[in-house]
Amino acid sequence: MSYTGAPSAPGRLRPAWTLVVLTTVCAELTFTAVAVPLTWLLLPLLMVMYGAGVLVLREAAVRAGAGWPSLVLLGLAYQLAEDGLGLQALTSPNMYGAAEWGWRALGVNWTYWESQVGVHVVFSVLLPIMITDLIFPAHRGRRYLRTPGFVGAGAVAVLGVLGLRVVISASEDPGYRTPWGWTAGFIVAIALLAFAALRILPLRAVPEPLPVVHVPKPAVVGTASGAATLVFLVLLLPPALRPDPVFGDSIPLSIPFAVAALVALGSGWMVLRWCSATGWSDRHRVRLAGGISVGHTAFMMPGTPVTALVGAITIALELVLLRMLGRRIEDRKSAQNPVGSGRIAR
Repeated sequence: MSYTGAPSAPGRLRPAWTLVVLTTVCAELTFTAVAVPLTWLLLPLLMVMYGAGVLVLREAAVRAGAGWPSLVLLGLAYQLAEDGLGLQALTSPNMYGAAEWGWRALGVNWTYWESQVGVHVVFSVLLPIMITDLIFPAHRGRRYLRTPGFVGAGAVAVLGVLGLRVVISASEDPGYRTPWGWTAGFIVAIALLAFAALRILPLRAVPEPLPVVHVPKPAVVGTASGAATLVFLVLLLPPALRPDPVFGDSIPLSIPFAVAALVALGSGWMVLRWCSATGWSDRHRVRLAGGISVGHTAFMMPGTPVTALVGAITIALELVLLRMLGRRIEDRKSAQNPVGSGRIAR
């Protein structure tokens, strides 16, 4: 699927605000907030940073006529802006204890970087946009914002990144400053990723669909995606974000880093093959979203009875809401293709 850059349609602000809320919910409130309830106190800052940031990425992709591959690259740029420039967590030797529980080399917390690539590309960008498209199918590929709103959202997103530096980074690692060399490298990488996403990929010819022998049932898609999500996170992050190495001292930390990359690439390739099949449907997309969301939240449940209870409640809410979305999609299809109404459904 690629965006066409079509003009906005009536009711465009509803999907815009839905995306803003979903981005924050998917990225933090169903993940970090399960084990760290104080995350809720940062909700205004998170809404500014996540919501405005991802809304800008989506709008930029629409205007460029770009598709999901471009959104992946924009997600990578977004992660560098947040964790590299805002939080400074990619290079800090103290932030979140990432230098202790993950692989660190050349002054960079590589395990933390890889984990946040997965978290932000999938949960901050792709998943909220996909769910918003499912809720508001008439707005797929259309602009949510006019030019002034787009520029304003961009300014708010920049303020959100600065807020991370002033509020979170300054309190978690007071006095730390990312080396100038890495700061320049992050800025150059962000610019190159954005250029490739918005100028190079949209010019490429639409590839032929990948051959798929069989599209699994929606339940299988949900189970597989949930398992892959959980395995990816377990390989990289201490369960419930406890300050301990992922595998202790039993194996070099570069090995889980490499295995997690294989899991992510293999899972992404499989989803790409599924999506290119003619049998792929919105029902599959709902189950895909459900599996990823449940795996994401389940990772945070170990630790204390409280986190287990909060995680279980969160998962139950996720499943109920996604089931409601699935029923809404089915009702919409039934209304568009009535049966037994005395006329041929088109």
